[in-house]
Amino acid sequence: MEFKPFTIERPWGQFRQLTYNSPSTVKVHRVKPGEETSWQSHTKREEFWHIVEGDGKVLIEDKEYDVAPGAEYCAPVGAKHRWIAGLSGMILVEVATGDFDEEDIIRYEDKYGRAKK
Repeated sequence: MEFKPFTIERPWGQFRQLTYNSPSTVKVHRVKPGEETSWQSHTKREEFWHIVEGDGKVLIEDKEYDVAPGAEYCAPVGAKHRWIAGLSGMILVEVATGDFDEEDIIRYEDKYGRAKK
């Protein structure tokens, strides 16, 4: 994703632009308190995440971030990543760019038994 999100101030407040003239898939994720996604990567898409509500951690490759509402992260194509919700759960917006395919998930670890052996 060449485009970087930016904020524009207006007299009434502000807006945050997340994409510009690029095909994207947008999802709102609700992660239950204490739950986590697979340790996974994608071969065809990059993901940008905006934390809306809650707490927890985001892992991208060898970096770990404590999340807070308003925080933003990017997982490039091929980067291993995971979300781990804290005690209040986590709500985030995902903007995926590239060739989106729900099956484009390589799972390395998954507590729900979905990782390939």
